[in-house]
Amino acid sequence: MNQFDFNNPTHLIFGSGSIATLGRQPLPGKKALLLMSGGRSAQVSGAYGKVTAQLKAAGVAWAEFAKIMENPLKSVVMDGAAFARDNGCDFILALGGGAVLDASVAVSAMATNPGDLWDYVQGGTGKGQPLVNPGLPIVTVTLTAGTGSELNFWGVISNPNTHEKIGFGGHPSLTPVLAVVDPELMRTVPPKYTAYQGFDALFHHTEVMMSRGVNLLSETLALSAIEHIAQYLPRAVKDGSDLEAREHVAYGSTLAGMTMQLTSTTAQHSMEHSMSAYHHDLPHGAGLIMISRAFAQFFIDRHACDGQFVKMARAMGMPAADRPEDFITALVKLQKDCGVADLKMSDYGFVPEEAMTLAKGARSMQGGLFAANPCEMTDEDCAEIFRKSYR
Repeated sequence: MNQFDFNNPTHLIFGSGSIATLGRQPLPGKKALLLMSGGRSAQVSGAYGKVTAQLKAAGVAWAEFAKIMENPLKSVVMDGAAFARDNGCDFILALGGGAVLDASVAVSAMATNPGDLWDYVQGGTGKGQPLVNPGLPIVTVTLTAGTGSELNFWGVISNPNTHEKIGFGGHPSLTPVLAVVDPELMRTVPPKYTAYQGFDALFHHTEVMMSRGVNLLSETLALSAIEHIAQYLPRAVKDGSDLEAREHVAYGSTLAGMTMQLTSTTAQHSMEHSMSAYHHDLPHGAGLIMISRAFAQFFIDRHACDGQFVKMARAMGMPAADRPEDFITALVKLQKDCGVADLKMSDYGFVPEEAMTLAKGARSMQGGLFAANPCEMTDEDCAEIFRKSYR
């Protein structure tokens, strides 16, 4: 509990209006690959105009690759890497939400390394080879509060040909050198996605709290983040222009970039990655919400980490909590307050009969996260959580 190893060389600039400082920072190159989603979020939020103005002020050129989608695909990563090489880009500026930030890690690696991304993926059908060359330097400007990926060297990439969604990264060169978190750029995120992203951030921290590897620092950060997200996420969902709420949720999200370096998340994330690998249109946060109650109940029933659940319930607004079940009460209330308590797996094409397929997929794709669980979870246990979550 009192031992940890933390190293994050990312220069983090946090706060409303902080995007105006980007051009004054020492940027890691002279031509950026401006990596964005295929949607209009960067334009609608005003982030695109503000970022390009800052690049101009800094004398930095850029080439735009705006093709990243939710649950980014291996094929698009390879296209983005080729685009970066063809246009002589010497660093990446990732402007977007979690999908863009995740994709930037893989694009960075493949812009400078031979072969296919899956040559370097650990787990599943990946070949697990080490990178030959360092990746391109990465600068992140996040437009959502959900993943904490602006601070770390991991991204989750989908390979529809193999029905896999696997974390990629881990090489020090893939850690962003600079991250700008400006909550003003998040005010146009729609309510539904504000909720999905906020719960993704929340579950990063609740899983750290449940994890075997939790330590003094990761617990302290996680409880702070849980408190801020639980208090302010309903306000951000109700009124996206509530800048105070956006700031506090963004704070909780960014802390996930730290807690997940200190302590692994659990199999809840493995399970959701399997869900969206087989049902690609499922938003990651929505999938996590769908299985969250049954997942927590599994460990509560086994008294695997009762004290951790009590601490989380208290941080979520139940100061008198004294039972692990109080965490479920607080979680359900927060989901109701954010309008996401009634999400249905069936709406995304799931059927109960695929529960074991999803369970085996979770272990195949990211089996290492099962080792972080506070007690053993078999494939049948995992499948039963999917069955209990099904609606």
